[in-house]
Formats: sequence, structure tokens, C-alpha cells
Amino acid sequence: MQPPPDRDPVQAYLASVGTALPGDPVDNAALARVLGVNEEWIDLFIGTRTRHFARDLASGEVRWSLADLCARAGARAIAAARIDPAEIGFVVLGTATPDHLMPATVNHIADQLGLDQVPTYQLQSGCAGAVQALGLGRTLIAGEGHRAGLVIGGDVCSKHLDLDRDLAGAAPSDLVNYVLFGDGAGAAVLTAEPVGEAVALRRVLNRFTGLGREPGQVIDWFGLADRYDDRQAVREDYKAIEEFVPVMAVEILWELLEDLDWSAEELDYLLPPQLSGRMTRRIHELLDVPGATEVSCVADTGNNGNALPFLQLERLLGQMSCGEKALAVAVESSKWIKAGFALEKM
Repeated sequence: MQPPPDRDPVQAYLASVGTALPGDPVDNAALARVLGVNEEWIDLFIGTRTRHFARDLASGEVRWSLADLCARAGARAIAAARIDPAEIGFVVLGTATPDHLMPATVNHIADQLGLDQVPTYQLQSGCAGAVQALGLGRTLIAGEGHRAGLVIGGDVCSKHLDLDRDLAGAAPSDLVNYVLFGDGAGAAVLTAEPVGEAVALRRVLNRFTGLGREPGQVIDWFGLADRYDDRQAVREDYKAIEEFVPVMAVEILWELLEDLDWSAEELDYLLPPQLSGRMTRRIHELLDVPGATEVSCVADTGNNGNALPFLQLERLLGQMSCGEKALAVAVESSKWIKAGFALEKM
């Protein structure tokens, strides 16, 4: 039986992936000591074992900027693709935590990588930002005629956490932000022809679905006029996230499968949303694709936002063989975005 024709004229290939995690992993015991919280609560409620931070938890000193981490990941991706950096035709960054409002962090990254005279794009988004970046990169390859481009996702969440705050009386919904997140970056080289890893990016889903719904997460950027307000910089409705994200993940999975005309039995790998160790386990069970190998990383890396899909991809590429298919699902709870992508090894 002949495979159905690819109905989408947009095509690009994943040639390589590079990632960067700052410093040594911080386990739950060390985090509990610094924050003065219960280690057992972190183990049970979050289910994440370790995470990485761009700032020193003891001194509060910032050791890596987002641009530093993204440039390191980008350099590793370019080296792994075995292409001349001069072949990179564009740079796209997806992040929720830029280093500055201006200049855009993506331009600092390009500067560190020695990339000049290329278009740069910065997409400000949460967990869907990396998928949006992949989608834009795929379109630039097909629509603008670029032969290769660099797509990056990363976040430094720890800069929004007040380490001097007394957390003894903090509500679980507030405390979760201190133990859920980590920092990191990832990057991929996209190409017009199947080179390097030669994984076809078959579909990218990115859809806003939050019309009339309250945000599940808010990150404020304080200016001089409002920086002393009593509100916390990061606020999260964790109950809403626990309720809606698993349901949305199942919807994304089946929408992508239907759009691709793939059956669940054809999937070799499944990259589920990476919220926390506990939540990811629950979502993977609900997705119910027993024949597909789960590719997850959040229990070891922490929730580092837009770095996560690239960290999953790095693990995936070490396993994927010719003809195998993979599907990734991502949900952004800030204003409820469905996202995902499909891959096929050539």
C-alpha cells in the first residue's frame, strides 16, 4: 500500500540538536535546605529529582544569562550538523524569560555565535515557544528559500524567584514555582535537504485556545513604577493546569495523528508535555499509546520551559532509526496554547 501524499508543501529537516544546562544538578535535598521547605513534599507533589540553575542558590549570583546558555546550545547544534556557520540563514528564539526587554536576546545570541547579516526573530511564549520557533523555522526554509537555519528555545526561570523570601507560610500554589522550574537551553539546525540526522519535520501544530479563559500562569516584568508592588513576579493556577493540560494533551495527540493520517500504532516514540515528573507520568498514562517509547527528561532537568522539547529531541535522536515516527505534544498554560510536532526519520 502506497503511503498517502504529504498534503503540506512546507518541508524541513532536523539536522542536529544541541543543549546546554547550567552548572551541576541540584537535587531535592539541596533545594529543600536552601528554601527551608520539606524535601518529602517536593518528592511527592512534584516528582522531579534534579534541576539546574543559572544562579548560585547560596549567593544569588547570576552565573549564566539566557543568551549564554542559548549560544552554547546553538554552537553545539551547528557543530553537530557539521555545517559552516556561514550557511545559517536565520536565527529564531522562543523564550518566556528574555534577558532584557531590549535589545532582543536573540541578537545577543547571534553576536556570540558570530552570525551577522541574517534575519533574527524572537518569540515570547511559554512552553509552546520552542514549537512556535520550529514552525517559523520550517516556514522560513520553505517560503524564503533558506538552506539552513538555527532554531533555539530556552528559559532562565530562576531570576524571577526571591531567594530571601520566607517560604514557611507559603501556599502550595505559590511554593510550586520555587521547586518546579529550572534553567536551560536547546537548539536545532533545520535544513532544506535531509543531512545530518535527516529527520523530516512533518507537521507543526500551534493554536491559541484561550479565548475568554483566565491565564493559568502569569510572569510580570516590573518597571520602576511598579516593582515594589506586593504581588509576586510569578503566579500560577496549578489546579487549573492539573485539570486542563492532560485533557488538552490528548486532544493534541489525536488531532496531529488525524492530520497526518497516522494511526497510534504507527508511532514509535512519544514526547509528552514536560511539566514535572509527577504530571508527565500522569499525562503519559492518559495519552495511552503503549506501543510508543516515551521520551521524557523533566524529572532530571526540571521544568526549564522552552528548552524542554530540545532536551527531549536530543534523547530521541540517539534512539531513532530509519523509517521510525515520533510525535511531540506541548501545552502552554499561560493563555492556553495547543502545540506539537511530528517527525519521521529518513
